[in-house]
Amino acid sequence: MQILPVAYDHPDAVKLQDRVQLEYAQRYGDGDLTPLGPAQFTPPRGLYLIAYEPGGTPVATGGWRAQEAGEEGYADGDAELKRMYVVPEARGRGLARRILAALEDSAREAGRIRMVLETGDKQPEAIALYESSGYAPVPQERKFGTYREYEGSRCFTKPL
Repeated sequence: MQILPVAYDHPDAVKLQDRVQLEYAQRYGDGDLTPLGPAQFTPPRGLYLIAYEPGGTPVATGGWRAQEAGEEGYADGDAELKRMYVVPEARGRGLARRILAALEDSAREAGRIRMVLETGDKQPEAIALYESSGYAPVPQERKFGTYREYEGSRCFTKPL
């Protein structure tokens, strides 16, 4: 298994983003409407990774983008985790955990001080991954991101 940095708009990244959007729609009735763009995942202000199986099949993805204090509840020095996804046929192999660790290392090396993420209550696998990786839930009044005011939104943080 190879984990490689790619552009957010790389064809393999787009293919996996389309798949994760379909999964969001199945679980929540709609895709994630958070505005994202390729420049947000360009080092040193972000990073986007894809895990490839031998033979070149993309099977997992994830990225982070820099955030600063502002309207959506972020703090200076935040690195926001986005688009963590493993295709169903590759789950259970530890790929998400490997990508998460690589993203944390990258954000730390870029000078970010806290990793933050927002997920939903209909993603128990994601919540279990983050909690077992040292992420702490954020109280309702301190939530951040596009979906911070939704009841089903779950926000987590981890010091880097």
